[in-house]
Amino acid sequence: MRQNPARRAALLDAAIEVLAREGARGLTFRAVDAQAAVPGGTTSNYFANRDGLLTQAGARIYEHLTPDAPTMAASLTGPRDRKRVAGLMHDLVGRIAGYRTGYLALLELRLEATRRPGLRAVLTEQIKANIDENVAYHLESGLPGDASAVLLLYLAMSWLIVEQLTLPDVFTETQLQELVELAVARLIPETEE
Repeated sequence: MRQNPARRAALLDAAIEVLAREGARGLTFRAVDAQAAVPGGTTSNYFANRDGLLTQAGARIYEHLTPDAPTMAASLTGPRDRKRVAGLMHDLVGRIAGYRTGYLALLELRLEATRRPGLRAVLTEQIKANIDENVAYHLESGLPGDASAVLLLYLAMSWLIVEQLTLPDVFTETQLQELVELAVARLIPETEE
């Protein structure tokens, strides 16, 4: 397999675009080559099989969605209160909406994982680790709310994001913002007891 990291990343980004547009069934080496505007056969030089391409595309999505260190540091400036949590949830929804293609591709991967045990195992491990990291970060940061509140926020924001990205006319932008605020108000205490 070829080892040019920049080319591999470009092919994975192309695979994400194909997944979001065509679904998992449309993800072929030929489609990725066309999306990446590279000679035919390039993708097959970098990935042993379609399963490997699917799995690595999932990991690449998380690379794009994970905030960088300065963003993480800035996220905790100011008071650690319910308002800060609401701000973080708004940032999360905005960040994911800004990478619509990636999140739609991730939804496609989740559906494909119902038919591919290997992909299911990889996605399960990745998503569990992501959830665990988010809960640990929240608790260690001194933000209000316990692990259960963080998990419930994760679930609420996940479905709100799915609605917004797949059926954007269900809620107006104002309703979306209000729902984020309401979820935080219902799940996070005003002050730690």
